[in-house]
Amino acid sequence: MKQRVTTAVIALIIFIPVIVYGGWLIDIAGIVLGLIAVNEVLMMKKLLLVSPEAIIADIGVFSLIAPLSWFGWLPLQIDRVFVFFLCVLALLIRTVVSRNRFSFDDAGAVTLAMLYIGFGFYYFIAARGVGVSMLLYILFVVWSTDSGAYMIGKRFGKNKLAPHISPNKTWEGSVGGTVVATIIGSVFLIFYPTQYNFILMVLLTLIFSITGQFGDLVESALKRYFSVKDSGNILPGHGGILDRFDSMLLVLPIIHLFGLI
Repeated sequence: MKQRVTTAVIALIIFIPVIVYGGWLIDIAGIVLGLIAVNEVLMMKKLLLVSPEAIIADIGVFSLIAPLSWFGWLPLQIDRVFVFFLCVLALLIRTVVSRNRFSFDDAGAVTLAMLYIGFGFYYFIAARGVGVSMLLYILFVVWSTDSGAYMIGKRFGKNKLAPHISPNKTWEGSVGGTVVATIIGSVFLIFYPTQYNFILMVLLTLIFSITGQFGDLVESALKRYFSVKDSGNILPGHGGILDRFDSMLLVLPIIHLFGLI
C-alpha cells in the first residue's frame, strides 16, 4: 500500500502540471504514454521491443496520436491514416519475410493494439484541447468509478461480475462505482458546466462510468489471455500504463461520439 501511495503521489506531481499547461506538453505526454502502452502489449505477446514489428507498431501508434500539424511536411496524398495503413501493410509483409515466425495472428493483434491505444490517446489529447475542465471531468469520472467500485465491492460485494475474467470484481462494486462517479461527476458539472444541459450530462456521466468499467474488463481479459498479472511494471504498485489508462481508452472515444470532444 505504501508503494502504491508513493507512486500515485509522484505520478500526480508530474501529471497535474502537464494537464494544466496543455499545449505541446500534453501532446508529448499522450504520445509517450501511447508508445509505452503498445510496447506493453508487445511484451505480453513476448515480441521483442527492438524487432521490426515493434518499430512498425511505434510508428503506427505515433501516426494516430500525434497532432495533425506534425504531418504537414508529408505530400498531400499521404495523411496520418495512410501512414497507419502503410504500417499495417508493413506488418503483413513482415509475416512473409519472417517466414511466419511473425504470423498473421501476430499482425492482427498488433494492428488491433495500435488502433485501441492510438485512438484512445488521440482523444486524450483532444479532450485537453477542449479545455482543462473537460479532461479533469473525464479523469474524475474514471477515477471515482474505480475507487468507488473497489471500496463498495470490498465492503458489500458478494455477487461476482465476471469471475472468468476478473474474479475480484462484483456487481455491488460495479453499481456502487457508477453511483459514486455519477455523484462526483454531477458536482463537478455544477461548477464547470458543458454545452449540454445538466440532466443530460448526469445521464451521460452514468454511461461514461459504465463504459469505463468495460474498458477495465477488456484489459483484464487481455491480461488473462496472456496469463500476466499486470501489463507492465513502470508504475510500482500499480502495474503498467495500460493498467492505469484501460478505462479511459474506451471512455474517451465514446465521449467523442457524444460530441463533447
